[in-house]
Amino acid sequence: MKKALIVYGGWPGHDPEGLKEVFTDILTKENFDITSSDSLDAFFGDLGGWDLIVPVWTMGSLTSEQEKNVCAAVAKGTGLAGCHGGMCDAFRNNVLWQFMTGSQWVAHPGNGGVTYRVRMKRASSSPLIDGIGDFDVTSEQYYLHVDPAVEVLAVTDFAIDNGDHFSNGIITMPVVYTKMWGKGRVYYNSLGHNRKIFDIPEAREMMRRGFLFAAR
Repeated sequence: MKKALIVYGGWPGHDPEGLKEVFTDILTKENFDITSSDSLDAFFGDLGGWDLIVPVWTMGSLTSEQEKNVCAAVAKGTGLAGCHGGMCDAFRNNVLWQFMTGSQWVAHPGNGGVTYRVRMKRASSSPLIDGIGDFDVTSEQYYLHVDPAVEVLAVTDFAIDNGDHFSNGIITMPVVYTKMWGKGRVYYNSLGHNRKIFDIPEAREMMRRGFLFAAR
């Protein structure tokens, strides 16, 4: 049986408890042995015994030791998978974390009331999106600064609105991607402002496949 560690907490506006429950349900149905922690102390010590680490922690801060421990475990083969601010707006001052995870949130123009389309990258042959159709979501639309090393699986278009990015025109932004960190696989989905997002079948299925992809 594979072992997963879910570490949840941080800013309460991202529903860390609710997302922990959703992810626990998904992983339980896939026969993972799950340990949950609401303390970043879980990142002290050797983390190499985990097959999958799932961060659900927005706007926190890791010590240098904690950051190095997680990154070292992933480099040796532990998987890392998460969503929204719980993974890629987790630790703004920890640049090694951002290097490993592949992006950092910088804005969500329009805040939480934006309805936008998530489009699968049809040129990709990845089983992570095979058979999943495009779908609409009303939530925060994440504007990310993204590592060019990632493999993008789903995207969204930022429409022109009244913001300082207006003069750039319409741009295409990754929503779902994977990357490698040493021997470990990393999966990220920018959806997930709260648990209700994963009532959308396509969003939930993408997270399920992402967990399985990333796990050792």
